[in-house]
Amino acid sequence: MLADVPGSVALHHDLATAAAGTVVRTIRDATGIVSAGETPLVNDCACCALREDLVPELRRLADAGLTRLAVVELWDSVEPKAMAEVVAAGGLRLTSVITAVDPALLLPYLANGDDLAEVGLAAAATDRRTVADTFARQLEYAPVLAVASSEQVDDEDRALLAQLHPTARQVPIDALDVTDGEPRSERTGSALVDAAFAGFDVEAAAAAQHPACALLPAEADEAGVGTLVRHRRRPFHPERLYAALEGLTCAAARSRGRFWLADRPDTLLHWDAAGGALCVESAGPWLASLPDAAWDMVPPVRRAAAALDWHPEHGDCCQHLVFTSPGLDREGLELLLQSCLLTDAEYAAGPAAWKRLPPAFDSLLEV
Repeated sequence: MLADVPGSVALHHDLATAAAGTVVRTIRDATGIVSAGETPLVNDCACCALREDLVPELRRLADAGLTRLAVVELWDSVEPKAMAEVVAAGGLRLTSVITAVDPALLLPYLANGDDLAEVGLAAAATDRRTVADTFARQLEYAPVLAVASSEQVDDEDRALLAQLHPTARQVPIDALDVTDGEPRSERTGSALVDAAFAGFDVEAAAAAQHPACALLPAEADEAGVGTLVRHRRRPFHPERLYAALEGLTCAAARSRGRFWLADRPDTLLHWDAAGGALCVESAGPWLASLPDAAWDMVPPVRRAAAALDWHPEHGDCCQHLVFTSPGLDREGLELLLQSCLLTDAEYAAGPAAWKRLPPAFDSLLEV
């Protein structure tokens, strides 16, 4: 990018020195490092220091009028969503978000349930994320993937990448040599430059990740990689689902979506699993549980997503879970999920009876 865009620079904040109380910032162009400096931690948080330092540096570059493109090169465990929103909130124009990925590393990273702290990548003392879930969000947020090629990449890796993020624009980034008599900057660089200036909508990107209206993958089966979409209009029994969590979490390299618990019929719950670890969070109320007057306060994209999925009896309440993995056991997964739903008799008892079911998820939801 720096070679192909005249007047471009890259800003990088190295959080590896956070334990010593500082974050190291470097700015470089195509010829090498232009400047380097340190910024102190903010509230004992390296990411907070990055936020505090990033926008002023970008403003300084913009005010100087010499920089055509500033590439914010994020440190290993920093997630692009948070930084994109910081840049946009700072009044700066964000032109793209690109994640570089080697498809051969997809499965090893998605299977890595280590805490970031265990591998020296935690951004703060309170950082409880894992390698797998952080990697998944870095991959799925970006609308553009710069895809490295290597001899280790096979059809299964390519299928897994396509199914994990089917809407992404993939730009191949080949080795930096000249092949077929064509310079890299013309073959690969121009495509990457086009992607870098394509434009980016922070609000739309956030909506595409929100569990209520996320752009989840569709059913797929290619090169030994499968994606199962589970969409049902009946709530889960809390105890049976809780007992099945380990089996469901380990059934796929990646699973995500929204789900509906019988004892919490008004609450939209977020499912986010990778690396054998599951995060379950409340994402607020289902729109069906809100009074009509409250709908005006709901973002249009959320109302549109609910309208497309509306059921005359249950509104937008549903199960919409997606499981993606090589060697996916579709039949076994379907049977396990089906066993977690309310039976006909339990369902017929109605919402008042559902709320009296044992609250098995209280510990996960920190009630």
